[in-house]
Amino acid sequence: MPLIWAAISGHGFGHAAQVVPVLNALGRLVPNLRVLLRTTVPASFFKDRLTTPWETSAVQQDIGCIQNGPMTIDVEATWHEYQRFHSTWNDRLQAEVDAMRAAAPDLVLADTPYVALTAGKKAGMSTVALVSLTWDLVLAEYQAPPSIDGRAIIQSIRQAYSEADLALRITPAPRMTVFKQLIDIGPIAEPALSAREQLTELLNLTPGERTVLVGFGGIPLDALPFETVESLPGYRFLFDGSIPSTSRRFISIKSLPFSFKTLLASVDVIITKPGYGTLVEAVVLQTPLVYVRRYNFADEQPLVDYLQRYGRGVELSLDDFTQGCWAIALQHALETPLPSFPPSPTGATEAATFIAQQLRSLGMHSNDCTDDLRS
Repeated sequence: MPLIWAAISGHGFGHAAQVVPVLNALGRLVPNLRVLLRTTVPASFFKDRLTTPWETSAVQQDIGCIQNGPMTIDVEATWHEYQRFHSTWNDRLQAEVDAMRAAAPDLVLADTPYVALTAGKKAGMSTVALVSLTWDLVLAEYQAPPSIDGRAIIQSIRQAYSEADLALRITPAPRMTVFKQLIDIGPIAEPALSAREQLTELLNLTPGERTVLVGFGGIPLDALPFETVESLPGYRFLFDGSIPSTSRRFISIKSLPFSFKTLLASVDVIITKPGYGTLVEAVVLQTPLVYVRRYNFADEQPLVDYLQRYGRGVELSLDDFTQGCWAIALQHALETPLPSFPPSPTGATEAATFIAQQLRSLGMHSNDCTDDLRS
């Protein structure tokens, strides 16, 4: 029974959302596959998503970024957390090596914790990085405080990434030079089926009334300009957060009998930041997307470029977002014509195929159903 050690960043849910379709596709290729999820992402995220047998090991794998809400990165706090993380590097690395040797996985898959790649190499295991960004690229955007040697930390991260036997760069992604062997794969997306009719009935929408999903990923948004947005006619806003009890236009998604992925596939417009999972699924679904940029995150520009080329995207400035000036952007997004031929989300199938090949080279046995896979 082959075992995959899946080290997953706990910075939001985007990395977990990339890994799940890959593991599901791999489970269709490799009989009796099991997965150990080494991550602080809650186990509840994987329930009803991951179809291969799995268990979790809740150990921190990386820092990501320290954020004040989904839009603001606390640069100084981020650097201090990296300094703390790397100050115990040898002990942390040895703990991962010991845990890997005890579990005896057949392959280490990392999206995108770098400690797992070095640990896997040291433990004598095959390692694959699944990446739409790397943390050295993220940190390179930020000036380290004078008390911290940021250059040394970034170099340490790059050295760890270079230990990977293979890197699979997911479309879209920034340029990467740290890996010894890098292969580009297609987008990863696994949209849910639409429940638009059920949602319309449940909300008792009037003819012409539009649904807008306001969701900013796994890091919650703690405030919205509710009073201003309440005055926008013709919309219902589904919000992943707390709403005023007196609101007429906002609905908490926690009160709805649909998953976030089902809502993504069922609404008329999405308001979000440019994060991989939501943006790429919106492109596949051809759903209009209003995005609010941070302008200091490594994968943001490739994502925006991808959306502008293949999707229906309109930028909303952070000031307009926080002040509730949404009407023009929403209307423009709805009027944006459908694009032609967005790329098929083949990345999960491609990644699973490469990983299955790695397992075969290690003596595992997979079936040859590649042509029947659906990501």
